[in-house]
Amino acid sequence: MSDTTLKATAAASGASATDRFRTDKATSTGRPVADTERVNTLATELISAVHDVIRRNQVTYKEYNALKSWLISVGEDGEWPLFLDVWIEHVVEEVASADRKGSKGTIEGPYYVPGAPDLPSVSTLPMRKEESGTPLLFQGQVTGVSGEALSGALLEMWQADDDGLYAQFAPGIPQWNLRGAITTDDEGRFAVHTIQPAPYQIPTDGSCGKLIAAAGWHPWRPAHLHLKVSAPGYETLTAQLYFRGGEHVEDDVASAVKPELVIDPQPTGDRGNQVTHDLVLDPAS
Repeated sequence: MSDTTLKATAAASGASATDRFRTDKATSTGRPVADTERVNTLATELISAVHDVIRRNQVTYKEYNALKSWLISVGEDGEWPLFLDVWIEHVVEEVASADRKGSKGTIEGPYYVPGAPDLPSVSTLPMRKEESGTPLLFQGQVTGVSGEALSGALLEMWQADDDGLYAQFAPGIPQWNLRGAITTDDEGRFAVHTIQPAPYQIPTDGSCGKLIAAAGWHPWRPAHLHLKVSAPGYETLTAQLYFRGGEHVEDDVASAVKPELVIDPQPTGDRGNQVTHDLVLDPAS
């Protein structure tokens, strides 16, 4: 992959993620999502935590002004969704799913797009004619926590390609490449043909990249499949599945890997791999 492609992808990613958030998740009324007392508690504790960091580390005015400049540039680059999804969301997800009894979930990340093509229970994700990468058959069953098969459950899948790039967030890729919405069969089963994705760097030519470089961190996420599983009367499960032995499974920049989410595809003898992974949904509260 050329440096030009990488730069174009990174430059466009933040703006695309911001636009997608505004379209799909931002509240349309502009009203707070919590009452005054709750907002007061959260805002006061957050600001107090920042005060504590400043006092404990004797932050200088030079450092303070650098922080102000960086915060402004995050907004200008459209990278607030990226920053929050990489470094904050995994803790929000941990709190939100603490009582989950079914399959473990993890962060959604900034690259989900609703409206992917509808596909039957046995299907192939949309892909280019000469899509590179190791073929993968991902199969399993969607059930409830009591073992009941969930016929007609919706399994939304999206993933990076063999270059670590996502359709709709990188140039030159068909709109719905490696994205689909699969409906399970009468027994809740699915079998999806795709390719194994590659690890990828989060965009590094914007403000988040500057933070990574200044802190001496790495920008890599391990290869993974994204899933969002839903059925009437059940809690939606959002998850990512990682590959055993893959690069950065142990040091994911987004801290989103959980042991229960690591899968181990096995060779099929036809230059591809397959893995069976069942998905268990909690009843809606």
